[in-house]
Amino acid sequence: MKLVNAARAAFGSPRRLAYLGALGAAAAVALGLWNPLGKADAAGGPAAPLYRVDPFWPKPLPTDPTQINPATGMPKPWVTGEVAGTCIDSNDHVFTVNRGNLVAPETVEAVASPPVIEFDRQGNVVNAWGDRGTMPNGLHGCFVDYQDNVWIAGNGDGIVQKYSHDGSRLLLQIGTRGVCDFPANGNACGNSANDPAANQSTTTLNEPADMAVDPENGDVYVADGYGNHRVVVFDKNGRYLRQWGSSGTGPGQFQPTDGGHPHCVVLGNDGLVYACDRGSDRIQVFDKYGVLKRIIPVRPGTGVGGLGTAGSAWDLDFSPDRFQTFMFEVDGGNEILWTFDRAAARILGGFGRPGHQAGEFTYLHTVSVDSKGNLYTGETINGRRIQRWVRHGAENGG
Repeated sequence: MKLVNAARAAFGSPRRLAYLGALGAAAAVALGLWNPLGKADAAGGPAAPLYRVDPFWPKPLPTDPTQINPATGMPKPWVTGEVAGTCIDSNDHVFTVNRGNLVAPETVEAVASPPVIEFDRQGNVVNAWGDRGTMPNGLHGCFVDYQDNVWIAGNGDGIVQKYSHDGSRLLLQIGTRGVCDFPANGNACGNSANDPAANQSTTTLNEPADMAVDPENGDVYVADGYGNHRVVVFDKNGRYLRQWGSSGTGPGQFQPTDGGHPHCVVLGNDGLVYACDRGSDRIQVFDKYGVLKRIIPVRPGTGVGGLGTAGSAWDLDFSPDRFQTFMFEVDGGNEILWTFDRAAARILGGFGRPGHQAGEFTYLHTVSVDSKGNLYTGETINGRRIQRWVRHGAENGG
């Protein structure tokens, strides 16, 4: 890991100074839980945990010794571009899925990082891998399964891929690269809401946003949501099992406008499937066979008719206690990370505000929770980073 060590030496001090300046400006947000609902906790139930942003996580990224900046004579550093996915393995190592879409002057002064970066608990890069030529176009979302394999989707493609933990082997691919379930569009990718023949293929996806793997049997749940509007389930070998959802705004349907509906799929310890209907500002909860059990509103009016297709239901994860007392929900439309009482489906509070400093969000996109209850948030578009939020104060959930 010579690259990692060189990066620490070259960039450690400036990075820390920059973060310290950012931390002072963001202190009101970062030092605790902002509860915009005021009396949300007074109605009973668990009190929301408090979080503090860690301005020194992650450590600086490595440099590429083969790419020299002629103006400085120094190796060019890695830049991730948009961080489209975050996920965590059994050792609390954090993976980011990075689009590598550099903007000026990064295109001259830096190089795109590998698509996948693995950080240890301290924020050091311990591995990085991926081939953009064979991975999904429009990288979007990641998931580490119960065997520590890494799954990746792509909202500009028709595939979900499963890799070994170190990225050295492609273990499974569902779908065909460059082919989408959209017959009316010549099987090119895109929003298939108006195509009655779409949203039903047993072998092809259409711009999937996310996936989750059931540790009980290895079944793969895919949020086939940017082009199609369904949750589709495959077995551990990639064989189609079942699906549910269609284009619409009714119960069990997913918002037909562009933008990722469903945008996430997450399995709870309660045996239920949580799917983000982003543009309709709601989490829809199903059993594993697609029977709708409940609908959890987030911030109605943020999506269609509010802030376009941005919406308030982007991603979610649960606290690590066995009851999963808290649900952490990404509201990218309002740049807030909400804390829900999961059982009561009630917002307890939230933190964040628009901005680029530590503790602020720009295009908040994903959240992952480690075994200690710390949070990791990924940002895309003009945010393009991951932040770590350290829990302080005990959860009331056991």
